[in-house]
Amino acid sequence: MESGSAYDWLSDYLEHLRVERGLAHNSLQAYGHDLREFSAYLEREGADIASANVETVASFLGTLGARQIGKRSQARYLSAIRGLYRFLRAQRYIPSDPTELLERPRNQGSLPLVLTRADVERLLCAPDVNDLVGLRDTAMLYTMYASGLRVSELVNLEVDQLSRADGLVKVTGKGGKQRLVPIGDSACALVERYLVGVRAAWANANERALFVTARGTRMTRQAFWKLVRRYALAAGIMKPLSPHKLRHSFATHLLEGGADLRAVQEMLGHSDISTTQIYTHVMSDHLKSVHERYHPRG
Repeated sequence: MESGSAYDWLSDYLEHLRVERGLAHNSLQAYGHDLREFSAYLEREGADIASANVETVASFLGTLGARQIGKRSQARYLSAIRGLYRFLRAQRYIPSDPTELLERPRNQGSLPLVLTRADVERLLCAPDVNDLVGLRDTAMLYTMYASGLRVSELVNLEVDQLSRADGLVKVTGKGGKQRLVPIGDSACALVERYLVGVRAAWANANERALFVTARGTRMTRQAFWKLVRRYALAAGIMKPLSPHKLRHSFATHLLEGGADLRAVQEMLGHSDISTTQIYTHVMSDHLKSVHERYHPRG
């Protein structure tokens, strides 16, 4: 089959649903509506259905939440997108399904799920730092939690973007925007150990990525997602966990410690502070619990 535009693929899929799955007219219309919205979003982002990755799909779902579209409807959008990608994978249009690791949007509230500080501590201690893979994984987990990077920003970091003397990383975020983010002494020390003890032995000669696999190549987003989930289970963390929830935890824990919202916005790379303000709702719950616990009339 020849590959065409995103809308060609969409037409093929809708025809598949009509002929082979026997979907009713109203159902086909609903699928078509949701998938055309997704395709239009990809076009605005300079992507297409073939090049989209798990973060692209997650970002699209995030725009639905920003438009006050309910969790049940978000789940319907994801179901339509997931069905499309499964069809494209079966037809060998694409090598992998970017929706494979996405969780179904949950109805109970719209605030981001965050880890407790104890959860984070257990997660960071889960890898064995005396093992080469474990040392690399610990360095990655520390760096992500210490900086609040997106998973794509973490795996795309290059060695020359790290300033060990200053404890900073230069990050290229969405839209090619660059920002400097501190990563702290603990993460810096672990990255230093990883560079000397692991990367020096593993990295291919021309590989510029900071974090590499045992094959000497750049770590992928999907591999890091699986890595986080594996260590979460090892740490006894039963709540659903993804790299993005580490980013949520980074922001929430900073605000709980008294950080300024504008500073958190800068570190997260949000172009609009309204995106960061969701964490003030998390903070409200935290402050209420503190008040109830410590105030004599709480």
